[in-house]
Amino acid sequence: MTMTSTEADKILSANFAPWVLDLGLTVETVGEDRAVLRLPWSDRLAREGGGLSGQALMAAADTATVIAVSAARGGFVPMTTVQQSTSFQRAVTGSDVLIEAVLTKLGRRMAFADVTLSDAASGALAARASTVYAILG
Repeated sequence: MTMTSTEADKILSANFAPWVLDLGLTVETVGEDRAVLRLPWSDRLAREGGGLSGQALMAAADTATVIAVSAARGGFVPMTTVQQSTSFQRAVTGSDVLIEAVLTKLGRRMAFADVTLSDAASGALAARASTVYAILG
């Protein structure tokens, strides 16, 4: 049975630090091997020049991976980031960002994902990330 967006939002609110919750992330969709989250535009997350900060984008990619792993496993289990590599391709200004994490491999103890971060208004690719997680539970 596929996890619902409402169930995934509950995982988000129950398992992440307050500063991550302050990003305002919401779960748009979840599937058997993926999750799409929305990072709403906020002037508080912009750096000089008006572009959304890389730190916010990296935290969003990391969070989307946790939701994708949770959806694939049928619920949240403790896990931790082992590696994350992010390449930024264009600035996002004045627009929400859609973050899609797609699991490329899910094992008993490790999970691997590719993450795309796109400007929600234009659809333009803003960044790509690859993540590796250790599953602890």
